[in-house]
Amino acid sequence: MTTGVWVLGDQLHPDQAALVGCDPATTRVVLIESASVLARRAYHRQKLVLVWSAMRHAAADLAAAGWQVDLLEAESFASALPAWLQSHRITELRVMEPADRPFRDQIERLDLPVPLRWVASNAFLWSQEAFAVWASGYRQWRLELFYREGRRRFAVLMEGEGASATPLGGQWNFDRENRRPPRKGLVGPEPLIFEPDALTQAVMDKLRRLDAQRAEAGLPPLPGSLEPFHWGVSRAQALQVLEHFIATRLAGFGPYQDAMVSGQPTLWHALLSPYLNLGLLHPLEVIRRLEEAGREQQAPLASLEGVIRQILGWREFTHGLYHWFGPDYPTLNHLEAHEPLPAFLGELGGSGMACLDTVLGELATTGYAHHIQRLMVLANYGLLAGLDPQALTAWFHHMFIDGFDWVMQTNVIGMGLFADGGRLASKPYAASGAYIQRMSTYCSGCGYDPKQRTGPQACPFNVLYWDFLARHRQRFAGHPRMALVMQQLAKRDPAELEQIRRQAQAHREAGPKAV
Repeated sequence: MTTGVWVLGDQLHPDQAALVGCDPATTRVVLIESASVLARRAYHRQKLVLVWSAMRHAAADLAAAGWQVDLLEAESFASALPAWLQSHRITELRVMEPADRPFRDQIERLDLPVPLRWVASNAFLWSQEAFAVWASGYRQWRLELFYREGRRRFAVLMEGEGASATPLGGQWNFDRENRRPPRKGLVGPEPLIFEPDALTQAVMDKLRRLDAQRAEAGLPPLPGSLEPFHWGVSRAQALQVLEHFIATRLAGFGPYQDAMVSGQPTLWHALLSPYLNLGLLHPLEVIRRLEEAGREQQAPLASLEGVIRQILGWREFTHGLYHWFGPDYPTLNHLEAHEPLPAFLGELGGSGMACLDTVLGELATTGYAHHIQRLMVLANYGLLAGLDPQALTAWFHHMFIDGFDWVMQTNVIGMGLFADGGRLASKPYAASGAYIQRMSTYCSGCGYDPKQRTGPQACPFNVLYWDFLARHRQRFAGHPRMALVMQQLAKRDPAELEQIRRQAQAHREAGPKAV
Protein backbone atom coordinates (compact mmCIF):
# COMPACT_ATOMS: atom_id res chain seq x y z
CA MET A 1 0.00 0.00 0.00
CA THR A 2 1.25 3.45 -0.93
CA THR A 3 -0.10 6.61 0.67
CA GLY A 4 -0.19 9.74 -1.45
CA VAL A 5 0.20 13.22 0.03
CA TRP A 6 -0.76 16.21 -2.06
CA VAL A 7 1.09 19.28 -0.78
CA LEU A 8 -0.69 22.45 -1.87
CA GLY A 9 1.18 25.60 -2.82
CA ASP A 10 0.50 27.37 0.48
CA GLN A 11 1.26 24.35 2.67
CA LEU A 12 5.02 24.14 2.26
CA HIS A 13 6.13 23.63 5.87
CA PRO A 14 8.04 20.33 6.28
CA ASP A 15 5.88 19.48 9.31
CA GLN A 16 2.54 20.22 7.67
CA ALA A 17 -0.24 17.99 8.97
CA ALA A 18 -0.70 15.68 5.97
CA LEU A 19 2.95 14.62 6.15
CA VAL A 20 3.00 14.15 9.91
CA GLY A 21 2.78 10.47 10.82
CA CYS A 22 3.55 9.23 7.31
CA ASP A 23 6.45 6.90 6.58
CA PRO A 24 8.63 8.28 3.77
CA ALA A 25 9.30 4.70 2.64
CA THR A 26 5.62 4.04 1.88
CA THR A 27 4.49 7.56 1.01
CA ARG A 28 4.69 9.46 -2.24
CA VAL A 29 4.34 13.24 -2.28
CA VAL A 30 3.08 15.38 -5.14
CA LEU A 31 3.09 19.14 -5.77
CA ILE A 32 1.26 20.44 -8.86
CA GLU A 33 1.86 23.70 -10.74
CA SER A 34 -1.46 24.27 -12.45
CA ALA A 35 -1.65 26.81 -15.25
CA SER A 36 -5.44 26.83 -14.89
CA VAL A 37 -5.15 29.33 -12.02
CA LEU A 38 -4.55 31.98 -14.70
CA ALA A 39 -7.90 31.21 -16.28
CA ARG A 40 -9.56 32.55 -13.14
CA ARG A 41 -7.22 35.41 -12.23
CA ALA A 42 -4.30 37.08 -13.96
CA TYR A 43 -1.93 36.99 -11.01
CA HIS A 44 0.98 39.38 -10.49
CA ARG A 45 4.14 37.99 -12.05
CA GLN A 46 6.08 38.28 -8.79
CA LYS A 47 3.43 36.25 -6.99
CA LEU A 48 3.48 33.46 -9.57
CA VAL A 49 7.27 33.27 -9.45
CA LEU A 50 7.26 33.18 -5.65
CA VAL A 51 4.62 30.45 -5.33
CA TRP A 52 5.92 28.18 -8.07
CA SER A 53 9.56 28.59 -7.13
CA ALA A 54 8.75 28.00 -3.46
CA MET A 55 6.94 24.80 -4.45
CA ARG A 56 9.98 23.61 -6.43
CA HIS A 57 12.32 24.37 -3.55
CA ALA A 58 10.00 22.66 -1.06
CA ALA A 59 9.91 19.58 -3.30
CA ALA A 60 13.71 19.53 -3.42
CA ASP A 61 13.92 19.92 0.36
CA LEU A 62 11.48 17.06 0.93
CA ALA A 63 13.42 14.84 -1.46
CA ALA A 64 16.65 15.66 0.38
CA ALA A 65 14.92 14.64 3.61
CA GLY A 66 14.14 11.18 2.20
CA TRP A 67 10.64 11.59 0.75
CA GLN A 68 9.61 10.32 -2.68
CA VAL A 69 8.48 13.53 -4.38
CA ASP A 70 7.02 14.46 -7.75
CA LEU A 71 6.52 18.02 -8.94
CA LEU A 72 4.12 18.14 -11.86
CA GLU A 73 3.53 20.95 -14.33
CA ALA A 74 0.01 20.63 -15.69
CA GLU A 75 -2.84 22.50 -17.31
CA SER A 76 -5.08 21.61 -14.38
CA PHE A 77 -5.24 19.49 -11.26
CA ALA A 78 -7.88 17.31 -12.90
CA SER A 79 -5.60 16.51 -15.83
CA ALA A 80 -2.61 15.53 -13.66
CA LEU A 81 -3.71 14.09 -10.34
CA PRO A 82 -5.75 10.97 -11.33
CA ALA A 83 -2.98 9.76 -13.66
CA TRP A 84 -0.37 10.31 -10.94
CA LEU A 85 -2.44 8.34 -8.43
CA GLN A 86 -2.83 5.42 -10.81
CA SER A 87 0.75 5.34 -12.06
CA HIS A 88 2.14 5.09 -8.52
CA ARG A 89 -0.60 2.75 -7.27
CA ILE A 90 -1.67 5.15 -4.56
CA THR A 91 -4.35 3.66 -2.30
CA GLU A 92 -5.25 6.79 -0.32
CA LEU A 93 -4.69 10.49 -0.94
CA ARG A 94 -4.06 12.70 2.11
CA VAL A 95 -4.52 16.46 1.82
CA MET A 96 -4.19 19.03 4.58
CA GLU A 97 -7.33 21.16 4.72
CA PRO A 98 -6.81 24.28 2.58
CA ALA A 99 -7.04 27.71 4.16
CA ASP A 100 -9.16 28.90 1.20
CA ARG A 101 -12.72 27.55 1.07
CA PRO A 102 -13.04 27.56 -2.76
CA PHE A 103 -9.89 25.45 -3.05
CA ARG A 104 -11.38 22.74 -0.87
CA ASP A 105 -14.58 22.83 -2.93
CA GLN A 106 -12.55 22.49 -6.12
CA ILE A 107 -10.64 19.48 -4.77
CA GLU A 108 -13.83 17.75 -3.64
CA ARG A 109 -15.22 18.07 -7.19
CA LEU A 110 -12.27 16.15 -8.65
CA ASP A 111 -13.02 12.66 -9.92
CA LEU A 112 -10.35 10.67 -8.10
CA PRO A 113 -9.78 6.89 -8.35
CA VAL A 114 -8.85 6.56 -4.63
CA PRO A 115 -10.34 7.76 -1.35
CA LEU A 116 -9.56 11.35 -0.33
CA ARG A 117 -8.68 11.89 3.33
CA TRP A 118 -8.74 15.40 4.72
CA VAL A 119 -6.26 16.12 7.49
CA ALA A 120 -6.97 18.98 9.89
CA SER A 121 -4.66 21.91 9.22
CA ASN A 122 -1.88 22.80 11.63
CA ALA A 123 -0.88 25.95 9.72
CA PHE A 124 -2.58 28.29 12.21
CA LEU A 125 -2.51 28.57 15.97
CA TRP A 126 -6.30 28.45 16.24
CA SER A 127 -8.18 25.58 14.61
CA GLN A 128 -11.53 26.41 13.05
CA GLU A 129 -13.22 24.49 15.86
CA ALA A 130 -11.36 26.34 18.62
CA PHE A 131 -12.10 29.69 17.01
CA ALA A 132 -15.78 28.80 16.71
CA VAL A 133 -15.91 28.06 20.44
CA TRP A 134 -14.40 31.48 21.16
CA ALA A 135 -16.56 33.35 18.62
CA SER A 136 -19.82 31.77 19.80
CA GLY A 137 -19.40 33.53 23.13
CA TYR A 138 -19.72 37.02 21.58
CA ARG A 139 -22.29 39.02 19.66
CA GLN A 140 -19.59 41.26 18.22
CA TRP A 141 -16.11 40.06 17.33
CA ARG A 142 -13.32 42.47 18.13
CA LEU A 143 -9.60 42.01 17.69
CA GLU A 144 -8.66 43.26 21.14
CA LEU A 145 -10.69 40.60 22.94
CA PHE A 146 -9.40 37.84 20.67
CA TYR A 147 -5.81 39.05 20.92
CA ARG A 148 -5.87 39.03 24.72
CA GLU A 149 -7.29 35.52 24.73
CA GLY A 150 -4.52 34.43 22.34
CA ARG A 151 -1.86 35.95 24.57
CA ARG A 152 -3.23 33.98 27.53
CA ARG A 153 -3.83 30.76 25.61
CA PHE A 154 -0.35 30.57 24.11
CA ALA A 155 1.45 32.31 26.97
CA VAL A 156 2.90 35.03 24.75
CA LEU A 157 4.44 38.15 26.35
CA MET A 158 2.92 37.21 29.71
CA GLU A 159 4.23 37.30 33.26
CA GLY A 160 3.13 34.57 35.63
CA GLU A 161 1.07 31.51 34.81
CA GLY A 162 -2.56 30.49 34.55
CA ALA A 163 -5.45 32.78 35.40
CA SER A 164 -3.24 35.13 37.36
CA ALA A 165 -0.88 35.84 34.44
CA THR A 166 -0.58 39.50 33.42
CA PRO A 167 0.69 41.12 30.20
CA LEU A 168 4.38 41.90 30.09
CA GLY A 169 4.90 45.57 30.83
CA GLY A 170 1.52 45.89 32.51
CA GLN A 171 -0.54 46.67 29.39
CA TRP A 172 -1.90 44.73 26.44
CA ASN A 173 -0.91 47.08 23.64
CA PHE A 174 1.31 50.05 22.97
CA ASP A 175 -0.59 51.64 20.09
CA ARG A 176 0.03 55.16 21.35
CA GLU A 177 3.76 54.61 20.97
CA ASN A 178 3.41 52.84 17.63
CA ARG A 179 1.60 55.36 15.45
CA ARG A 180 4.11 58.13 14.76
CA PRO A 181 4.02 60.10 11.51
CA PRO A 182 7.25 60.07 9.51
CA ARG A 183 9.87 62.60 10.54
CA LYS A 184 11.80 64.49 7.87
CA GLY A 185 14.41 62.36 6.13
CA LEU A 186 13.14 59.09 7.61
CA VAL A 187 15.05 56.15 6.09
CA GLY A 188 14.59 52.52 7.10
CA PRO A 189 17.12 49.68 6.89
CA GLU A 190 17.63 47.91 3.60
CA PRO A 191 15.56 44.70 3.23
CA LEU A 192 17.29 41.37 2.75
CA ILE A 193 17.18 40.39 -0.93
CA PHE A 194 18.01 37.20 -2.80
CA GLU A 195 19.18 36.67 -6.35
CA PRO A 196 17.20 34.10 -8.38
CA ASP A 197 18.84 30.67 -8.45
CA ALA A 198 18.44 28.09 -11.23
CA LEU A 199 15.04 26.88 -10.00
CA THR A 200 13.70 30.41 -9.80
CA GLN A 201 15.16 31.32 -13.20
CA ALA A 202 13.36 28.32 -14.68
CA VAL A 203 10.06 29.58 -13.28
CA MET A 204 10.75 33.06 -14.67
CA ASP A 205 11.39 31.53 -18.09
CA LYS A 206 8.07 29.69 -17.75
CA LEU A 207 6.31 33.00 -17.05
CA ARG A 208 7.86 34.49 -20.19
CA ARG A 209 6.44 31.59 -22.21
CA LEU A 210 3.02 31.97 -20.60
CA ASP A 211 3.02 35.68 -21.40
CA ALA A 212 3.86 34.91 -25.02
CA GLN A 213 0.98 32.41 -25.16
CA ARG A 214 -1.38 35.01 -23.70
CA ALA A 215 -0.31 37.50 -26.35
CA GLU A 216 -0.95 34.95 -29.11
CA ALA A 217 -4.40 34.29 -27.65
CA GLY A 218 -5.21 38.00 -27.56
CA LEU A 219 -5.15 38.16 -23.76
CA PRO A 220 -3.63 41.07 -21.83
CA PRO A 221 -0.19 40.55 -20.31
CA LEU A 222 0.13 39.45 -16.71
CA PRO A 223 0.37 42.42 -14.33
CA GLY A 224 3.46 43.61 -12.50
CA SER A 225 7.17 43.35 -13.15
CA LEU A 226 8.93 40.04 -13.60
CA GLU A 227 12.33 41.48 -12.79
CA PRO A 228 14.01 42.21 -10.53
CA PHE A 229 12.81 39.34 -8.36
CA HIS A 230 14.35 39.38 -4.89
CA TRP A 231 11.99 37.41 -2.64
CA GLY A 232 13.13 34.37 -0.69
CA VAL A 233 11.81 31.13 -2.13
CA SER A 234 12.76 28.45 0.41
CA ARG A 235 12.29 27.77 4.09
CA ALA A 236 15.99 28.45 4.67
CA GLN A 237 15.69 31.87 3.05
CA ALA A 238 12.48 32.64 4.94
CA LEU A 239 14.30 31.92 8.20
CA GLN A 240 17.05 34.29 7.08
CA VAL A 241 14.45 37.02 6.53
CA LEU A 242 13.17 36.45 10.06
CA GLU A 243 16.66 36.75 11.53
CA HIS A 244 17.40 39.82 9.42
CA PHE A 245 14.23 41.47 10.67
CA ILE A 246 15.21 40.77 14.26
CA ALA A 247 18.73 42.09 13.77
CA THR A 248 17.98 45.23 11.77
CA ARG A 249 14.27 46.14 11.90
CA LEU A 250 12.53 44.86 15.03
CA ALA A 251 13.59 47.72 17.30
CA GLY A 252 12.28 50.35 14.88
CA PHE A 253 9.12 48.55 13.80
CA GLY A 254 6.77 49.94 16.42
CA PRO A 255 7.13 53.73 16.12
CA TYR A 256 6.86 53.93 12.33
CA GLN A 257 4.71 50.93 11.44
CA ASP A 258 1.97 53.27 10.14
CA ALA A 259 4.29 55.73 8.35
CA MET A 260 4.40 56.01 4.56
CA VAL A 261 7.49 57.48 2.91
CA SER A 262 8.21 57.99 -0.78
CA GLY A 263 11.15 55.84 -1.89
CA GLN A 264 10.93 53.75 1.31
CA PRO A 265 8.41 51.00 0.54
CA THR A 266 9.39 48.69 3.41
CA LEU A 267 10.75 50.90 6.22
CA TRP A 268 10.93 48.63 9.32
CA HIS A 269 8.24 46.15 8.22
CA ALA A 270 9.05 42.48 8.76
CA LEU A 271 8.22 41.27 5.20
CA LEU A 272 7.28 37.89 6.68
CA SER A 273 3.67 37.64 5.47
CA PRO A 274 4.48 35.90 2.14
CA TYR A 275 6.45 33.20 3.95
CA LEU A 276 3.84 32.72 6.67
CA ASN A 277 1.05 32.50 4.10
CA LEU A 278 2.94 29.92 2.03
CA GLY A 279 3.71 27.81 5.10
CA LEU A 280 7.47 28.28 4.82
CA LEU A 281 7.28 29.68 8.35
CA HIS A 282 4.88 28.65 11.11
CA PRO A 283 3.33 31.49 13.12
CA LEU A 284 4.20 30.01 16.51
CA GLU A 285 7.86 29.48 15.65
CA VAL A 286 8.04 33.12 14.52
CA ILE A 287 6.35 34.36 17.70
CA ARG A 288 8.61 32.32 19.99
CA ARG A 289 11.71 33.48 18.15
CA LEU A 290 10.57 37.10 18.41
CA GLU A 291 9.95 36.72 22.13
CA GLU A 292 13.38 35.19 22.60
CA ALA A 293 15.12 37.85 20.53
CA GLY A 294 13.21 40.65 22.18
CA ARG A 295 14.40 39.59 25.60
CA GLU A 296 17.97 38.93 24.43
CA GLN A 297 18.36 42.27 22.66
CA GLN A 298 16.12 44.22 25.02
CA ALA A 299 14.20 45.53 22.02
CA PRO A 300 11.51 48.06 22.93
CA LEU A 301 8.45 46.19 24.20
CA ALA A 302 6.23 48.44 22.08
CA SER A 303 7.91 47.20 18.89
CA LEU A 304 7.92 43.58 20.01
CA GLU A 305 4.26 43.69 20.99
CA GLY A 306 3.36 45.53 17.77
CA VAL A 307 4.68 42.86 15.45
CA ILE A 308 3.40 39.96 17.56
CA ARG A 309 -0.05 41.60 17.53
CA GLN A 310 0.02 41.40 13.71
CA ILE A 311 0.69 37.64 13.77
CA LEU A 312 -0.95 36.31 16.93
CA GLY A 313 -3.76 38.85 16.75
CA TRP A 314 -4.77 40.12 13.34
CA ARG A 315 -3.62 37.21 11.17
CA GLU A 316 -5.30 34.57 13.33
CA PHE A 317 -8.37 36.75 13.86
CA THR A 318 -9.08 37.34 10.18
CA HIS A 319 -8.45 33.68 9.29
CA GLY A 320 -10.82 32.56 12.02
CA LEU A 321 -13.52 35.02 10.98
CA TYR A 322 -13.17 33.99 7.33
CA HIS A 323 -14.37 30.50 8.21
CA TRP A 324 -16.76 31.63 10.95
CA PHE A 325 -18.60 34.07 8.66
CA GLY A 326 -19.17 31.36 6.05
CA PRO A 327 -19.48 31.18 2.26
CA ASP A 328 -21.93 34.08 1.86
CA TYR A 329 -19.50 36.62 3.31
CA PRO A 330 -17.72 37.46 0.02
CA THR A 331 -21.03 38.51 -1.56
CA LEU A 332 -21.78 41.24 1.01
CA ASN A 333 -22.21 44.85 -0.12
CA HIS A 334 -23.64 46.72 2.86
CA LEU A 335 -22.96 50.19 1.44
CA GLU A 336 -24.41 49.27 -1.97
CA ALA A 337 -21.22 50.24 -3.79
CA HIS A 338 -21.22 49.39 -7.48
CA GLU A 339 -18.66 51.62 -9.19
CA PRO A 340 -16.34 49.73 -11.58
CA LEU A 341 -12.64 49.63 -10.82
CA PRO A 342 -10.72 52.52 -12.40
CA ALA A 343 -8.23 51.69 -15.11
CA PHE A 344 -5.28 52.88 -13.03
CA LEU A 345 -5.71 49.92 -10.67
CA GLY A 346 -5.33 47.44 -13.49
CA GLU A 347 -2.47 49.44 -14.98
CA LEU A 348 -0.82 49.93 -11.56
CA GLY A 349 -0.45 53.66 -12.03
CA GLY A 350 -1.73 56.74 -13.77
CA SER A 351 -4.25 58.06 -11.25
CA GLY A 352 -2.61 61.49 -11.06
CA MET A 353 -2.58 61.26 -7.25
CA ALA A 354 0.93 61.00 -5.81
CA CYS A 355 -0.13 58.74 -2.93
CA LEU A 356 -1.94 56.23 -5.12
CA ASP A 357 0.65 56.27 -7.88
CA THR A 358 3.53 55.81 -5.42
CA VAL A 359 1.89 52.80 -3.79
CA LEU A 360 0.81 51.31 -7.12
CA GLY A 361 4.30 51.78 -8.55
CA GLU A 362 5.82 49.91 -5.61
CA LEU A 363 3.17 47.23 -5.96
CA ALA A 364 3.99 46.85 -9.65
CA THR A 365 7.67 46.27 -8.86
CA THR A 366 7.41 43.84 -5.94
CA GLY A 367 3.80 42.74 -5.47
CA TYR A 368 3.96 44.25 -1.97
CA ALA A 369 2.68 47.22 0.01
CA HIS A 370 2.51 47.42 3.78
CA HIS A 371 -0.70 47.33 5.79
CA ILE A 372 -1.32 51.09 6.07
CA GLN A 373 -0.73 51.62 2.36
CA ARG A 374 -3.30 48.90 1.72
CA LEU A 375 -5.88 50.11 4.23
CA MET A 376 -5.56 53.88 4.23
CA VAL A 377 -4.60 54.53 0.60
CA LEU A 378 -5.86 51.71 -1.63
CA ALA A 379 -8.87 50.41 0.30
CA ASN A 380 -9.72 53.89 1.57
CA TYR A 381 -9.96 55.10 -2.02
CA GLY A 382 -12.18 52.13 -2.85
CA LEU A 383 -14.43 52.88 0.14
CA LEU A 384 -14.79 56.60 -0.63
CA ALA A 385 -15.24 56.14 -4.38
CA GLY A 386 -17.84 53.41 -3.87
CA LEU A 387 -15.94 50.75 -5.81
CA ASP A 388 -17.56 47.36 -6.18
CA PRO A 389 -16.40 45.25 -3.17
CA GLN A 390 -16.20 41.95 -5.02
CA ALA A 391 -14.17 43.44 -7.88
CA LEU A 392 -11.76 45.23 -5.53
CA THR A 393 -11.31 42.14 -3.35
CA ALA A 394 -10.42 40.10 -6.45
CA TRP A 395 -7.95 42.81 -7.50
CA PHE A 396 -6.21 42.69 -4.11
CA HIS A 397 -6.13 38.89 -4.29
CA HIS A 398 -4.36 38.66 -7.62
CA MET A 399 -2.07 41.69 -7.22
CA PHE A 400 -0.56 41.06 -3.79
CA ILE A 401 2.24 38.59 -3.27
CA ASP A 402 0.78 37.43 0.06
CA GLY A 403 -2.85 37.49 -1.07
CA PHE A 404 -5.15 34.51 -0.69
CA ASP A 405 -8.92 34.14 -0.45
CA TRP A 406 -8.92 34.01 3.36
CA VAL A 407 -6.58 37.01 3.57
CA MET A 408 -8.37 39.38 1.26
CA GLN A 409 -12.03 38.71 2.00
CA THR A 410 -11.87 39.81 5.62
CA ASN A 411 -9.26 42.51 5.05
CA VAL A 412 -10.93 44.15 2.06
CA ILE A 413 -14.64 43.40 2.41
CA GLY A 414 -14.61 43.83 6.18
CA MET A 415 -11.80 46.10 7.29
CA GLY A 416 -11.25 48.12 4.14
CA LEU A 417 -14.68 48.63 2.59
CA PHE A 418 -17.11 48.09 5.50
CA ALA A 419 -19.09 45.98 3.03
CA ASP A 420 -20.00 43.59 5.85
CA GLY A 421 -21.79 46.34 7.77
CA GLY A 422 -19.49 46.16 10.78
CA ARG A 423 -19.11 42.45 11.45
CA LEU A 424 -15.34 42.86 11.53
CA ALA A 425 -14.59 46.57 11.99
CA SER A 426 -16.43 48.81 14.43
CA LYS A 427 -16.61 51.69 11.93
CA PRO A 428 -15.68 52.50 8.32
CA TYR A 429 -12.00 53.39 8.02
CA ALA A 430 -12.75 56.46 5.93
CA ALA A 431 -10.12 59.19 5.85
CA SER A 432 -9.57 62.40 3.93
CA GLY A 433 -6.37 63.76 2.48
CA ALA A 434 -5.47 65.14 5.92
CA TYR A 435 -4.67 61.64 7.19
CA ILE A 436 -2.44 60.88 4.21
CA GLN A 437 -0.68 64.23 4.60
CA ARG A 438 -0.05 63.56 8.29
CA MET A 439 1.13 59.96 7.96
CA SER A 440 3.07 60.16 4.68
CA THR A 441 5.43 62.24 2.58
CA TYR A 442 3.34 61.73 -0.56
CA CYS A 443 1.50 65.07 -0.61
CA SER A 444 4.65 67.13 -1.09
CA GLY A 445 5.04 65.68 -4.58
CA CYS A 446 1.41 65.89 -5.61
CA GLY A 447 -0.41 68.34 -7.88
CA TYR A 448 -3.43 68.28 -5.58
CA ASP A 449 -3.78 70.26 -2.36
CA PRO A 450 -4.71 68.17 0.72
CA LYS A 451 -6.15 71.29 2.37
CA GLN A 452 -8.74 72.02 -0.34
CA ARG A 453 -12.17 70.36 -0.52
CA THR A 454 -13.39 71.87 -3.79
CA GLY A 455 -11.90 73.30 -6.95
CA PRO A 456 -9.47 71.94 -9.54
CA GLN A 457 -6.60 71.53 -7.02
CA ALA A 458 -8.73 69.88 -4.32
CA CYS A 459 -7.37 66.53 -3.19
CA PRO A 460 -9.67 63.82 -4.57
CA PHE A 461 -9.53 62.10 -1.17
CA ASN A 462 -11.11 65.23 0.36
CA VAL A 463 -13.78 65.46 -2.31
CA LEU A 464 -14.63 61.78 -2.10
CA TYR A 465 -14.50 61.77 1.72
CA TRP A 466 -17.15 64.45 2.19
CA ASP A 467 -19.22 63.01 -0.64
CA PHE A 468 -19.04 59.59 1.05
CA LEU A 469 -20.29 61.01 4.35
CA ALA A 470 -23.06 62.94 2.62
CA ARG A 471 -24.19 59.92 0.58
CA HIS A 472 -24.40 57.80 3.73
CA ARG A 473 -25.69 60.51 6.07
CA GLN A 474 -28.77 58.54 7.10
CA ARG A 475 -26.94 55.26 7.40
CA PHE A 476 -24.37 56.62 9.87
CA ALA A 477 -26.56 59.16 11.67
CA GLY A 478 -26.84 56.99 14.79
CA HIS A 479 -23.46 55.29 14.61
CA PRO A 480 -21.64 56.03 17.91
CA ARG A 481 -18.15 56.04 16.41
CA MET A 482 -19.22 58.29 13.52
CA ALA A 483 -20.90 60.94 15.65
CA LEU A 484 -18.06 63.47 15.52
CA VAL A 485 -17.58 63.39 11.74
CA MET A 486 -21.33 63.48 11.17
CA GLN A 487 -21.47 66.63 13.31
CA GLN A 488 -18.73 68.12 11.13
CA LEU A 489 -20.74 67.19 8.04
CA ALA A 490 -23.79 68.97 9.45
CA LYS A 491 -21.76 72.18 9.70
CA ARG A 492 -20.84 72.17 6.02
CA ASP A 493 -22.52 74.76 3.79
CA PRO A 494 -25.17 73.01 1.64
CA ALA A 495 -23.86 74.82 -1.43
CA GLU A 496 -20.36 73.51 -0.76
CA LEU A 497 -21.69 69.97 -0.31
CA GLU A 498 -23.51 70.23 -3.63
CA GLN A 499 -20.29 71.33 -5.32
CA ILE A 500 -18.47 68.43 -3.65
CA ARG A 501 -21.14 66.03 -4.87
CA ARG A 502 -20.78 67.24 -8.46
CA GLN A 503 -16.99 67.16 -8.29
CA ALA A 504 -16.98 63.63 -6.81
CA GLN A 505 -19.26 62.42 -9.59
CA ALA A 506 -17.08 64.07 -12.20
CA HIS A 507 -14.02 62.37 -10.70
CA ARG A 508 -15.67 58.96 -10.94
CA GLU A 509 -16.69 59.58 -14.54
CA ALA A 510 -13.55 61.35 -15.77
CA GLY A 511 -10.97 58.69 -16.33
CA PRO A 512 -11.78 55.52 -14.47
CA LYS A 513 -12.69 52.71 -16.80
CA ALA A 514 -13.83 49.27 -15.76
CA VAL A 515 -10.99 46.75 -15.32
